[in-house]
Amino acid sequence: MGIGARETITLALLAAFLVGAVSIVWKSWRNGISPMPSSAQVRSVVAKEINRLGGNGSIIEAGSGWGTLGIHIGNNCNGWRLVGVENSPVPLTVSRLAAWLTFGVYPGGGQSRSSPGLRNPVVFRKGDIYKTTYTGADIVVCYLYPGAMKKLEPILREQLAPGARVISVCFALPGWQPERVVACGDLYRTKVYVYRKDS
Repeated sequence: MGIGARETITLALLAAFLVGAVSIVWKSWRNGISPMPSSAQVRSVVAKEINRLGGNGSIIEAGSGWGTLGIHIGNNCNGWRLVGVENSPVPLTVSRLAAWLTFGVYPGGGQSRSSPGLRNPVVFRKGDIYKTTYTGADIVVCYLYPGAMKKLEPILREQLAPGARVISVCFALPGWQPERVVACGDLYRTKVYVYRKDS
């Protein structure tokens, strides 16, 4: 007796789920951290800090995960363009879909679906945060872990221009003195560190 269409679809969905789950676990193990969405309080504090800095320009989110922080920044920080860098395929796909639904950003090109030729505030790209070029970034946003911050520190020190900012959620950037530390109103009183690159 063969299997029917319902069973075939169920098995295909189960297989897709398992492949996705294994992909997340594998990348989490390789990265040293699993992709965690930021809380509403953390997203709000990061956006307020970006707006407090004023101006506009380029933001790179190192390790953009599920895209919740990047999309919040895109919705609440006018004049800034954010490029999220993520190497885990499942969260990257989810964040690209969310950006497309929110801003009309086609996953690869950053072109507006509603107004062709116009750039959108948020684009997510597949990449390695340690091989990404940060030159030209006015702000780098990170929600990583201590080992990643330690590994990223010399890259940021070498590539960021004087006056560029680093906003780190939860974990300090070794060897840098924050100009501000803001405690969020969440359960964990998560700290957001704001750094300014010296000359």
